[in-house]
Amino acid sequence: MKILVTGASGMLGGATATALRMRGDEVRVLQRRPSGLVGVDERRGDITDPEAVRAAAEGVDAVVHLAAKVSMTGPWQQFEHTNIGGTATLLAAARAAGVTRFVHVSSPSVAHHGAGLVGVGAGAADPDRARGHYARSKASAELLALDADSPDFAVVAVRPHLVWGPGDTQLVGRIVERARASRLALVGQGTALIDTTYVSNAADALVAALDRAPEVGVHGQVFVVTNGEPRTMHELIDRICVAAETAPPRLRVPVAVAKAGGAAVECLWSALRRTEEPPMTRFLAEQLSTAHWFDQRRTREALCWSPQVTLEEGFVRLALAYRQGPRPRGRRGAGTSSPS
Repeated sequence: MKILVTGASGMLGGATATALRMRGDEVRVLQRRPSGLVGVDERRGDITDPEAVRAAAEGVDAVVHLAAKVSMTGPWQQFEHTNIGGTATLLAAARAAGVTRFVHVSSPSVAHHGAGLVGVGAGAADPDRARGHYARSKASAELLALDADSPDFAVVAVRPHLVWGPGDTQLVGRIVERARASRLALVGQGTALIDTTYVSNAADALVAALDRAPEVGVHGQVFVVTNGEPRTMHELIDRICVAAETAPPRLRVPVAVAKAGGAAVECLWSALRRTEEPPMTRFLAEQLSTAHWFDQRRTREALCWSPQVTLEEGFVRLALAYRQGPRPRGRRGAGTSSPS
């Protein structure tokens, strides 16, 4: 197939475009900055620019949509413009171009209302109850995409949870950066069970969703994707720090203190109009202290997919990457390794 991947300058977008190209598909990518990928038809542009999107969608058979504004803070208008408006623009262009398959990359945060998620499936996206601008905008975007599903335009929504791997500047990069600066602490006891997804597994799941999109029981549906190996937050953070050859955190912050501090930081960031990621928010405090793990049986059966890289192997690869290559600098990618 000829496939358009948006947001390919991010880790997951790049991995997905590479996986498609390696199996023989013709891949076109669209993002605002260079993707650094080899062997793809690279287009530069904003997902909210109708002309750039129209040109990128012309002549393709399928779309994998990852481009999004991913942040814990910022004005609602920015999230609305990119995540909702950009999705609407891409959907319209794809349908006009005769695209038949559309994989929308979403986030489990669209169905998170503050309590833990324990062994659940893909709950309904709820913009009114989702926590924070990112989650609310992604919930609305997911609903837009699913509403466009039809027999001739098969739409599948996939929610990868906490995607990580070598070169990750979001989850891994932030943990390591703060650990090296002695500014990393566990929220609560660190005993909440958390699902994560190794990056190549997430990319393979998106490819599987694309392949099976026309099938009954797949198109028009939502699937959460994880490694299916929940670990405590304490263990995950320790393993990442050990892979990066830095000391794991020994400090602990009570959950109530983290949430109160996050609220204060949000107010300060808003008042000062700061654009860098804050050290804590209420949403982040919730994520670090509540369980988030998912039943993967439906996902694996419907997509005929299972993760090929275990967490153990993932940590080995991460350690090797730290020993052999440059360390992440904390720059955010245009992808969906979301706050949830």
